[in-house]
Amino acid sequence: MSLVIASQMEPDFNNTLAQHPSQPTLIGVAEDEPWRAAPDADILLIRPSPAWLARPAARPNIWPGRLQWVYSASAGVDFYPDWLLDAPLVTCGRGVASEEIADYVIAAIYAQAKNLEAVTVRSRAQWAQAPLGRVSGTTIGIVGLGAIGTAVARRGLALGAQVIAVRRSSVASGVTGVELVDGLERLAEQADHILLSVPATPATRHLINERFLRRVKPGAHLINVARGSVVDQDALVQALDDGRLGFATLDVTEPEPLPEGHILYTHPKVRLTPHISSNYLQVRHRLLEKVQEDLSRFVRGQQPSDIVDPARGY
Repeated sequence: MSLVIASQMEPDFNNTLAQHPSQPTLIGVAEDEPWRAAPDADILLIRPSPAWLARPAARPNIWPGRLQWVYSASAGVDFYPDWLLDAPLVTCGRGVASEEIADYVIAAIYAQAKNLEAVTVRSRAQWAQAPLGRVSGTTIGIVGLGAIGTAVARRGLALGAQVIAVRRSSVASGVTGVELVDGLERLAEQADHILLSVPATPATRHLINERFLRRVKPGAHLINVARGSVVDQDALVQALDDGRLGFATLDVTEPEPLPEGHILYTHPKVRLTPHISSNYLQVRHRLLEKVQEDLSRFVRGQQPSDIVDPARGY
């Protein structure tokens, strides 16, 4: 008997997944309550959607039903309720969009360093020399050296930047040339560009706070592609206004979207994008390949990749 997969993904994605050699049966889910597929499926393939924000606080009595496995298309699982992790196995799409996000980060670094729009001339009268910033020779500090941080580190080193990082594990970075530094404050003091690429957990909430921002190198550029909860936004605005921090590129905020009129929409030292760095529609094929490979492992009795640790929340 084939596995039944209840999927929140697009029809083309589901149709291709149904062609997997294990011949799974794909069924749809109620978009307003996707968890209600639990009694009818062996695997639930989910994505961050508005329905998950409106989920019940208490675990539904049908959960986890007959589910053997919940697969999140996103790398983070902070979007979902805590009771999601009561399923026997939860995995995530970690690494699928890391190359796209790394490209976004490097684009943000160059946009800040070179700022070609500011030096573009539109008349002969404006023709004058203007200094440009540099990328080569600067220091990129990475907070969280997972798939995204590693992809940025490789790019940064190739561009001639020094790359330093802090990570939860003391294990070597795996990228030759990256220096692991002792603590956030040390990183803050050295880095010209500071990348946040950590998961959203209680331990990382407001990791970037007033204390950290007091230690940043003057003129530093903060880039957040993690989650909005990692940054104390009030402290961030204060540091920008005080001139302690030079600029911030934010692809994530808390909440999302920000309320109308929020200062981050119009702050002159902020580049705000609407959580698009993953370019997720362009990497659906990578997610599909990952899901297919993990499904092959699962049917062979092997563990799929990127199992979420309920204790850590990622």
